[in-house]
Amino acid sequence: MTIPLLGRIDAYPTHKISGFPARHGNPLLPGATFTNGGVNFSVSSENATSISLVLFKRGQREPYAELPLPDTFRTGHIWSITVYDLDNLDDLEYGFRADGPDPNCSPDRILSDPYAKLVSGREVWGQEPDWSDPYQHRSRLMFHDFHWGDDTPPRIPRDQLIIYEAHVRGFTRHPSSGVSAPGTYAGLREKIPYLKSIGVNALELMPIFEFDEFENSRINEETGERLYNFWGYSTVSFYAPKAGYAASGRYGMAGDELKALVRECHANGIEVILDVVFNHTAEGNHEGPTISFKGLDNDVWYMMTPEGYYYNFSGTGNTMNCNHPVVREFVLDCLRYWVVEYHIDGFRFDLAAIMTRDVDGTPLPNPPLLQELAYDPLLRGCILIAEAWDAAGLYEVGSFPNYHRWSEWNGRYRDTVRRFVKGDPGMAGEMATRYVGSPDMYAGRSPAASINFITAHDGFTLHDLVSYNDKHNEANGEANRDGGNDNNSWNCGAEGPTDDPEIDALRRRQMKNLLTLLMTSQGIPMILAGDERARTQWGNNNAYCHDSELSWVDWSEGDLPEEIAGFTSRLTRLRAAHPAVHALEHPTGREVVPGLPEISWHGVAAYSPDWSQESRLLAVMRCAPAADGDVDCVYVASNAHWEAREVELPWLPEGALWRVAADTFAAAPDDVFPIGEEPVLGDQRAIKVNARSTVVLCSRIS
Repeated sequence: MTIPLLGRIDAYPTHKISGFPARHGNPLLPGATFTNGGVNFSVSSENATSISLVLFKRGQREPYAELPLPDTFRTGHIWSITVYDLDNLDDLEYGFRADGPDPNCSPDRILSDPYAKLVSGREVWGQEPDWSDPYQHRSRLMFHDFHWGDDTPPRIPRDQLIIYEAHVRGFTRHPSSGVSAPGTYAGLREKIPYLKSIGVNALELMPIFEFDEFENSRINEETGERLYNFWGYSTVSFYAPKAGYAASGRYGMAGDELKALVRECHANGIEVILDVVFNHTAEGNHEGPTISFKGLDNDVWYMMTPEGYYYNFSGTGNTMNCNHPVVREFVLDCLRYWVVEYHIDGFRFDLAAIMTRDVDGTPLPNPPLLQELAYDPLLRGCILIAEAWDAAGLYEVGSFPNYHRWSEWNGRYRDTVRRFVKGDPGMAGEMATRYVGSPDMYAGRSPAASINFITAHDGFTLHDLVSYNDKHNEANGEANRDGGNDNNSWNCGAEGPTDDPEIDALRRRQMKNLLTLLMTSQGIPMILAGDERARTQWGNNNAYCHDSELSWVDWSEGDLPEEIAGFTSRLTRLRAAHPAVHALEHPTGREVVPGLPEISWHGVAAYSPDWSQESRLLAVMRCAPAADGDVDCVYVASNAHWEAREVELPWLPEGALWRVAADTFAAAPDDVFPIGEEPVLGDQRAIKVNARSTVVLCSRIS
């Protein structure tokens, strides 16, 4: 493909460099950009004393041209050139060669463009690369010609969001998935009807920025299994979608395939959130590879100690210098690009506490990057979610600098609900606080600041949380030393698989208890993909390296997965139907109607909660105005004790009746009733809450 010259003075070359017509480029256009008659290449480097543009034909080991940029093509620290007469741009690969006094800035290396929109070298997942090739991750051009039609972001109100965390490859790679292109964006797109069926409306994708699945890849000597960088938390290129996740990746169409997924999600009322990793890169420490940033400006992009070593607040070897002005601008530009070009609806930031650190690692009270992200006009419609801790011990859950914009993964919610449901003593009061949006942590913010979750990619699955007391990570090849030990799990009486029907029944009930508390809590709930199908990792709580059935969602039909999936589907609809459980304001106790407060706490006796060390009962009634003018009332009683409890029910106005919405002790499908089909409770004064079970009652007051 050749771009014709247009009738503009600045569209004509002024130089001939290595046989190519060229001119001083536009330094305001970072990366590679189609311009009048040519391609504008621009790269920033403070350390470089010279820069060359290196051009390859796709699949060729050696470059076919190298264009040294004249010093006059430098504006400040930005080098830019517009090159004309570049044939077949579809097959063009490019990079930069930098030379300077910093040892990392060596002309022996070819560097990827930090702003590359596509990267080749890992277009087919798991295909062994040519390790002798010195330029492993090659920058490519992207043609922005995708037709979005009338695509409009769903803009789902925060109180109605239900997030579903999924791995693109792991979601459909299993042979049972039934999709035409397993393990790809296209395969995930085919599962959108399933996502709708279980009631989720926000798809949070684990990292899809280009990464190298062969980073730290190795063979498990005991099993012979190839272990990969499966999760992808080690970015190679921040602007490029992972080509190995695309059925069309080898043809340079990863961007279009991802956009088609986003467009289809939006058409079905599902937002798309990206899990982004701006705390470190794939370049590692001084022993790691030089891919891009190190060779351009090592001490700009990374936090360096006074002795010249890499700070390691990420636990991966390096730490991005997020509050350096150059890096701040890069992060902002990157997120704007994904919102504008890919119509992304939000971002979850991995180890986001690092983004609060100054250039020397000191935590800042008002980090400029977070403030700019919060107020940026292009990002104003996006949800911003922080994993508010890092690997060096900085824990900011509840204190993350938020500017009334940021939500947080609420790790305290996760730990509390796990401990309460398994029956730990002294958890009733803490559970009550977490249940209503953690007002002790988010008093000045909406309950939507709390992303409530029980499980995530890192840790046990829901099934394993109730099936294992201890982690079983031997398959990782690290002698079971990796992964967390503070799981707050309980195996219900046997470690791992069992044929005991009582243990099996208890595990099913415990999974339902956890899901019920999650879906009736104030805040934004998040489900881990496959939890609604009782997916197991056989006790592995750190499956970061497994591209196998250990990590894939199993779509096989079966009694257990179908039962939990049906329960989840009905439960999400219960949440959506009752504004009382997802109110966007913290409860104050004000009366909704005379004698009926918006929240009241109870115990075995109505209006007499028991917050003692021995209490294992949480009982609460919440009331809120409904859209039709009625008052919506929901009563939840969760009994984590091993004995049943007879509980007295709170007062309702004359004519109002309690109906049974859910009972985790009941057999499916009567564990959750369809909306509008909830049976009237026989005894309106009291109800039996069975051992280790949860009951949800509802009522409408006209």
